[in-house]
Amino acid sequence: MSTEHVITPVRTYVLVFAALLVFTLTTVVVASHDFGFLNTAIALGIACTKATLVIWFFMAVRYNTSLTKVTVISGFIWLLILFVFGMSDYLTRTWMQVPGR
Repeated sequence: MSTEHVITPVRTYVLVFAALLVFTLTTVVVASHDFGFLNTAIALGIACTKATLVIWFFMAVRYNTSLTKVTVISGFIWLLILFVFGMSDYLTRTWMQVPGR
């Protein structure tokens, strides 16, 4: 059995770090504007993109085995299921009328 280690060039890490900085700046700019009901979707989209970059490059999932990739993808699927059930509960509740609101 041959185990080959992949050496990621420093340039790749620098480019991913620069992309993360750009997305962080984008998060700050987006947070200062009101996009109505799209605020949460935009913030989650940026956050998921940053998380994907970190997982794919810095955690070296890109060069790992297929089992590791399946495990990471299944973790994201379970997280998505958690969000869907949480939001479906939140969006389908009837709000009680609270005095003073």
